[in-house]
Amino acid sequence: MKLYFDNAATTPIRPEVVSAMTSVLAEDYGNPSSTHGFGRSARALIETARKSVAQLMGAQAQEIIFTSCGTESNNTVLQTAVRDLGVGRIISSPLEHHAVLHVLEDLEKRGKCRVDYVKITSEGGVDLSDLEELLKKSATKTLVSLMHINNEIGTLLDLPKTAAICSQYEALFHTDAVQGVGHYSYDMAALDIDFLTASAHKFHGPKGIGFTYIKNKASLEGLLLGGSQERGLRAGTESVHNIVGLQVALEIAMQRLEEDRTHIRTLKSYCIDQLRQNFKDLKFNGCCTDTEASTYTLVSCCFPLSTAQASLLDFQLDLKGVACSKGSACQSGSGATSHVIEQLYDGHPPGPALRFSFSPMNTIQEIDALIAVLKEISS
Repeated sequence: MKLYFDNAATTPIRPEVVSAMTSVLAEDYGNPSSTHGFGRSARALIETARKSVAQLMGAQAQEIIFTSCGTESNNTVLQTAVRDLGVGRIISSPLEHHAVLHVLEDLEKRGKCRVDYVKITSEGGVDLSDLEELLKKSATKTLVSLMHINNEIGTLLDLPKTAAICSQYEALFHTDAVQGVGHYSYDMAALDIDFLTASAHKFHGPKGIGFTYIKNKASLEGLLLGGSQERGLRAGTESVHNIVGLQVALEIAMQRLEEDRTHIRTLKSYCIDQLRQNFKDLKFNGCCTDTEASTYTLVSCCFPLSTAQASLLDFQLDLKGVACSKGSACQSGSGATSHVIEQLYDGHPPGPALRFSFSPMNTIQEIDALIAVLKEISS
């Protein structure tokens, strides 16, 4: 039996998305920049998708820029904000995705800007009081970059409150919402957020396509040179079938939002209960058991295994057909340790970390099978 609990890494594509993409590949193969009918047909698909995504995000169509993924979107925002907007300082968190952290490290190493890191609470949340103190300390033009949902432990950021703090101190605000878009509602017209990034394969769309929300007042130029596509912010022929795939996936996700959320919340609660009942010394990471402070889509925990058991954990799970995210913060000391888990436990996690992330395709019966596998491995 194959058990897929790694939806925070990527999700299976919905059949409706595959169907829409296949139709475009077969019938709408014109270059969107061409002026003949084939090109105009492809261009119409892109602009229809842009309007649909914008409407679902509470944004204007011109504020949505299609990219290849969340990593490209994050790179574009961070690098161009420094280059084009006069940003001299970026405030972020040590628990961000490496698509943000590595960019910040590079910018600071090359002397492009200063980087400050906000304090983290004991449960992996952002200390907003410390953020405010950091913003008070310098008049340098600042960009705050904080993810909406932590991809490893699920901690939620209070977007309205964070945006209000940034606005109060005239700082730009970017949020990596890769784990949130398609699972939460966003109203960009009501949120004082300057930049937001998303990726389709996190909400049952295709890999290789994402988007960046760029508030109208932001005047950026692209990182890629060569053409005027995407308002001049991303040169290169657009991937029409992927853009349509993103559109359809997001439309379905938002149509089914409440239904899917109810189902997945039930799965998460059941999984937590079963883990608690069957593994007495298990430690949940961050605040992932708090339904208000963390996302409903994942559970992260550390298993108190022996050194020998921990060293074989990855192999055993894969052998049993279980797909989940396997942190390497184990007692054996082998492998690279998750920077998020390291931060939470000051470098001494109580065992190997596992992340189970859910989708509407998962079932209670699959969780029962998962628990049985975990009991067998840990016995």
